[in-house]
Amino acid sequence: MFTASYPANFLPEDHCKGFHVGFPDLPEALTGGDDLEDTFAQATDCLAEAVAGRISRGDDIPAPSKLKPGQHAISVPLYLAPKLALYLAMKERRMPNTELAKLLGVSETVVRRMLNPKHDSKPEKIQAALAALGKRIVVTFEDAA
Repeated sequence: MFTASYPANFLPEDHCKGFHVGFPDLPEALTGGDDLEDTFAQATDCLAEAVAGRISRGDDIPAPSKLKPGQHAISVPLYLAPKLALYLAMKERRMPNTELAKLLGVSETVVRRMLNPKHDSKPEKIQAALAALGKRIVVTFEDAA
């Protein structure tokens, strides 16, 4: 099971109440915030951009490492999580867009749009694509930290 939350280090800035943020699993993802609330919002946006960039480039996306003391878990935003799941399932099977399109009976353009982080895809289409790959998305709820 893949949990789409990545550990982030929040390092206090010198002489102010803001934080610098880094993601050990995604070294390109660096940001900061003015206070704790802003830092969480900025970290979520930064994580989304790092994951979206990797999907767009066809890069590997590492599994999140185990959360260590002092780190904060930042979740991939809900709009991007299904696209990430589909991308990872296709990578796992080494399946090109054309092969998935054939399996689903759609054009390759449809698959490309499902994977495009900027395209507003219908969740049902991504669920159907995941099912064709033998995967499913499981949604869990937990108390906020």
